[in-house]
Amino acid sequence: MATISTLAYLVAAVLFILALRGLSHPTSSRQGNVFGMVGMAIAILATLFRPGMDATGIVLILAGLAIGGSVGAVVANRIQMTALPQLVAAFHSLVGMAAVFVAAAAFYSPQSFGIGTHGDIHTQSLVEMSLGLAIGAITFSGSVIAFAKLDGRMSGAPILFKGQHMLNAALGVLLLVLIVSFVASGSPVLFWLIAILSFALGFLLIIPIGGADMPVVVSMLNSYSGWAAAGIGFTIGNLLLIVTGALVGASGAILSYIMCKGMNRSIINVLLGGFGTDTSAAGAAAGAGGDRGPVKAGSPEDAAFIMKNAAKVIVVPGYGMAVAQAQQVLREMGDLLKKEGAQVEYAIHPVAGRMPGHMNVLLAEANVPYEDVKELEEINPEFAEADVAYVIGANDVTNPAAKTDKASPIYGMPILDVERAKTVFFVKRGMSSGYAGVDNELFFRPNTMMLFGDAKKVTQEIVQALQK
Repeated sequence: MATISTLAYLVAAVLFILALRGLSHPTSSRQGNVFGMVGMAIAILATLFRPGMDATGIVLILAGLAIGGSVGAVVANRIQMTALPQLVAAFHSLVGMAAVFVAAAAFYSPQSFGIGTHGDIHTQSLVEMSLGLAIGAITFSGSVIAFAKLDGRMSGAPILFKGQHMLNAALGVLLLVLIVSFVASGSPVLFWLIAILSFALGFLLIIPIGGADMPVVVSMLNSYSGWAAAGIGFTIGNLLLIVTGALVGASGAILSYIMCKGMNRSIINVLLGGFGTDTSAAGAAAGAGGDRGPVKAGSPEDAAFIMKNAAKVIVVPGYGMAVAQAQQVLREMGDLLKKEGAQVEYAIHPVAGRMPGHMNVLLAEANVPYEDVKELEEINPEFAEADVAYVIGANDVTNPAAKTDKASPIYGMPILDVERAKTVFFVKRGMSSGYAGVDNELFFRPNTMMLFGDAKKVTQEIVQALQK
């Protein structure tokens, strides 16, 4: 029976690997999800029927599945796509807290996990347990802050105070000292001091990170949750948890690195809570709006007339599109323009929205053809050939200040070269700054026409005008 259980875990691990591979591209993402679900089902069944599992254990696992599954089903049915980033952050927090609970269970009942007896736990298990506990607690509190920022329950701006980085560094060193002392002594007091300090450190690491870097934070917390699971997997001797945690941790770390590269950010700075950022310059840039001159405002009918005569239109979706749930009508507009003979493409910035792949998910939901969706490196050379760039709800990822203003907090971040299009239509409710708190210079460019209003309503009116 033990051999069958191990084989089932191996099959599940292979399916998880295939799931990650499938999720790497929109065309195979559905298949990737199926692989993941089948792998999880096999893992659950293998756990239920593993050697040593008694009736009480089976009942408790099934009860947990029923409760968690019911909550998950309700949340999945009610959640709006706009709230997906904060939902992901909330789920990461649960993974972190689960690691803390399992570490506590293993510490107070080691004989149940075969790692020794109370007061005499194997040294290796104490190392694994303390690491899983620390990473899990950091993941929990950090994810709670990320959720609050993404959900608008606290400011998305960096929260900074004097000596912040030195404090974080000191707490990090203290945490390492506590872990070493705990491994040497196995003290319950040190166990809970590690937990409390890790909760505080997760909070302090995330609050100084601004909204522009929040997609990287979500990815980074995903990585943390994986490493926390892997650490606890070693503690309780569960091979599948080790493999799955390592997969999630490694893939999240790689994605964080890719996104940092796409934003010209240092991953070390983000991991350390924005260490090394020039906060004075950021604050100055955020507050430096000034009078940049007049902007041109147009109507949906104006936009429809120009787009109807365009040979090439590039659509740039952003979080404002998600908030307005405008992806369906946007695809309808694209279909009408194609009937008029225009080439229509969709430009995706690596950090558009508030989580990795946010815009890809929304466009896929609206059945926008995958071949029309282009990433930054692929689409940027094409803006100079475009008659129209239709920016719907994007802001920071189109701001030319990232290339010219060294005092800007987004300076150096690669952006979509929207300003190179012959005409830029910018759909926005008003002139407010983006999530990074920076005014967008694109508003004031001579080839930009602002279309003020709700993204969905404005696009619907353009569709109606195109149909006349």
